[in-house]
Amino acid sequence: MSTVTGKSPIADTGIPAWLEIVREKVEGLRYGVVQVVVHDARVTQIERTEKTRIPGQRDAAE
Repeated sequence: MSTVTGKSPIADTGIPAWLEIVREKVEGLRYGVVQVVVHDARVTQIERTEKTRIPGQRDAAE
């Protein structure tokens, strides 16, 4: 029988949870920005802005 300790595997490896979230936000991001907001030396917010590039007339003709 297995027991649940309430700890995530990330805590067991010593990697901060926020760093795993940043990794997830960056994965699959082709063009964009991942922004980490820090208050009082602690990561409090992570934002992802994704851009979609549309080829223009000049790009499509090449």
